[in-house]
Amino acid sequence: MAGEYDFSAIEKKWQNYWLTHKTFKTEDFVDKPKYYVLDMFPYPSGAGLHVGHPEGYTATDIICRYKRMKGFNVLHPMGWDAFGLPAEQYAVETGTHPAVTTEKNIDKFREQIRALGFSYDWDREINTTDPEYFKWTQWIFLQLFRKNLAYIDEVAVNWCPALGTVLANEEVIDGRSERGNHPVFRRPMKQWMLKITEYAERLLNDLDDLDWPEGIKEMQRNWIGKSTGAEVEFGVVDHDDIITVYTTRPDTLFGATYMVLAPEHPLVDRITAPAQRSAVKVYQEQAALKSDLDRTELATEKTGAFTGAYAINPVNGAALPIWIADYVLSSYGTGAIMAVPAHDTRDFEFARTFDLPVKCIIEPDPAAAAAENVDVAAVLAGKACWTGNGKLINSANAEGLTLNGLEVADSKALATAWLEERHIGRGAVKYKLRDWLFSRQRYWGEPFPVIHFEDGSIKLLDEDELPLEPPAMEDFKPSGTGEPPLAKATDWVEYIEPGTGRRGRRETNTMPQWAGSCWYYLRYIDPKNSEAAWDPAKEKYWMPVDLYVGGAEHAVLHLLYARFWHKVLYDLGYVSTREPFQKLINQGMILGVSYKDQRGALVPSDQVELTPDGPVRKSDGEKLVEFPAKMSKSLRNVVNPDDVIREYGADSMRLYEMFMGPLEAVKPWNTKGVEGVYRFLKRSWRLIAATPVVDRACTAGELRVLHGTIKKVTEDLDTFGFNTAISQLMIFVNEFGNKPELPREAAEAFVKLLSVFAPHIGEELWEKLGHDWTVAYEPWPIFEEKYLVVSEVEILVQVLGRPKARMMAPADADEATLREMALKQAEIRSLLDGKTVRKVICVPGRLVNIVI
Repeated sequence: MAGEYDFSAIEKKWQNYWLTHKTFKTEDFVDKPKYYVLDMFPYPSGAGLHVGHPEGYTATDIICRYKRMKGFNVLHPMGWDAFGLPAEQYAVETGTHPAVTTEKNIDKFREQIRALGFSYDWDREINTTDPEYFKWTQWIFLQLFRKNLAYIDEVAVNWCPALGTVLANEEVIDGRSERGNHPVFRRPMKQWMLKITEYAERLLNDLDDLDWPEGIKEMQRNWIGKSTGAEVEFGVVDHDDIITVYTTRPDTLFGATYMVLAPEHPLVDRITAPAQRSAVKVYQEQAALKSDLDRTELATEKTGAFTGAYAINPVNGAALPIWIADYVLSSYGTGAIMAVPAHDTRDFEFARTFDLPVKCIIEPDPAAAAAENVDVAAVLAGKACWTGNGKLINSANAEGLTLNGLEVADSKALATAWLEERHIGRGAVKYKLRDWLFSRQRYWGEPFPVIHFEDGSIKLLDEDELPLEPPAMEDFKPSGTGEPPLAKATDWVEYIEPGTGRRGRRETNTMPQWAGSCWYYLRYIDPKNSEAAWDPAKEKYWMPVDLYVGGAEHAVLHLLYARFWHKVLYDLGYVSTREPFQKLINQGMILGVSYKDQRGALVPSDQVELTPDGPVRKSDGEKLVEFPAKMSKSLRNVVNPDDVIREYGADSMRLYEMFMGPLEAVKPWNTKGVEGVYRFLKRSWRLIAATPVVDRACTAGELRVLHGTIKKVTEDLDTFGFNTAISQLMIFVNEFGNKPELPREAAEAFVKLLSVFAPHIGEELWEKLGHDWTVAYEPWPIFEEKYLVVSEVEILVQVLGRPKARMMAPADADEATLREMALKQAEIRSLLDGKTVRKVICVPGRLVNIVI
């Protein structure tokens, strides 16, 4: 006997073998087609991995192993996105330097990842906090600055005093920080900005050439937010000021009944009437507590304050009251809108709230209105809002502008031309995309290689002065004044220029965590290069990334920022491709099991007892409701992969995560489900290790199963159908599992197929088949269609619909042949003795039914 399937010993053995022999070390410039596979590298938190994290890593590892066996030179690296706020906050709370906790966390992640048998080239491991890495992050910033894409500006930001840093809009929920639930305020601060807007059109257009999920591309398009319209100038009554409005619908100017400025618009203080100043000031303070996402949420109640000022509508001279409201952002368009409440939902809600006039200028298309269940008469009377198509009405003036009767496309062009002729407007293209706020008030981040002199001038450090490392500090706490923690390191901050003696200060803001992840895929190409960020010849060989896999949480910002940096580097001649990531796949989330009581309150998993009648609360026996939810420490529903590996092995966990369903789907975790794939691996072990493997040719039936399996698994891997490929491997084991012997041809092909999914058992079985080298670079089995052609099929013969016999017949036998063969069967002849055959129904390839 070959012994039981001892996964623990087998997995340790082969993990040590791969590491010692550098089995997956990648060479450059090999005479093979290249294939670069990238995982979105992890942030190494103290909690370690949960079972959801390795899903994408498992998928890419399967593809990498498959591609190696198909003859590709595969680059598959791993590293750590290790700067950022969580590590700094932990340092503040515990007094432990973030470098210490980061190193500890990386060691934990590396150990967990290696325990899953992923075929990374560990010689290419990178860490964004390594000075030899962020030296080149700083170098890229120098290139951005020299290309006039980096600048300092005073902008309204989400300032969190408790965290001591600026937060992105996505990190603020209902005026409080996502991390720690601290109050967040809008305040102007001087910040480094990157001109990503200069690349908006290219970022938009080049999406068309990428093999990405359409939903992800649409999210990027929406974030960039290109629109075409016109800028229109409105004079302010009793003021010399001009308010410029950007509108996508200049044809609706005749329907404007009021104007709205963003609360922080620079004209607000100047035009607000004395009687309104108090109310306006209070409203501005309230708006400063909201993030941009909160302010633009469609479902929120509309609020505002009247300034007491009026603007002049340029097409009809009407005086429009000027309001401020937080649903208008200073960062989009011009920070001012003309409100057309009859034909804009938000404007209509605002008008109803403050009893402002509603003037209809588009007569709804009757069919469209009926389909939307909209009352046309109510729209014409200003009692309802219509945002659909129709013909313009009430849209003419004495100065030659007549839009009545026109459709939207024609009326927009005509209105824009009229404005341009009178020099009070012009056609314009705008983007929702804003320049990238690129600085943070943190210690644990990349320092800017910048000196600020007393005269206001700025000096960049020379490239040979990089890396600029952060100073050693024990006090990482926020200053509370808005000054970053680095400002406390006075010896580091104060700078005297060699040669001139000019006094200056180092930049005390640090770069955001996004910086290190914008270009890490390029450093993997040449991670040990101390003379350049990467060798141009190596970059040209490996780029672009052929397959990028990661979570959908990075669907917009990370991908957008990385694409922006890549395009800048392309323009500067440092990279050879316009886009970094050719194919993208987002794996679906794996949900944990959570519980709630009869009142809907969440119950942590450690307070739950599982009984035959279902889950109950341990303390009082109350029946609970089980439901899937995102794994989190608060719900205590996190499943640790270490526990799964300890009980079932890494190969079982890998197989289960791929067998749960399509890679992109959201799936609930069920540890009991691992048991099923574990049993399959034990059967696979017995099939190869305990069944005599003989050197004989496969029978026709065996060849059909073997080549059917090779074909199915190959085609499924080409389309990332991991779950169905595993199903086919199970079919193979079922077909061959009860045979007294196994042809070597079938045994070796099966082990190769299995090895990409479950590499440890694959290597062990390959060795048991008599090989003393790794299976990782064995040629992939090739299926031959000729073995899949069926010459004979089994036909069921029925009498009056009841099965009575089975017979083998040519696969292409016609009805006449099947009838003749069925009537000659001995079992059938005895049943027909003395009977009259009324009809014979034939279904070629399946059955014959005889009616008597």
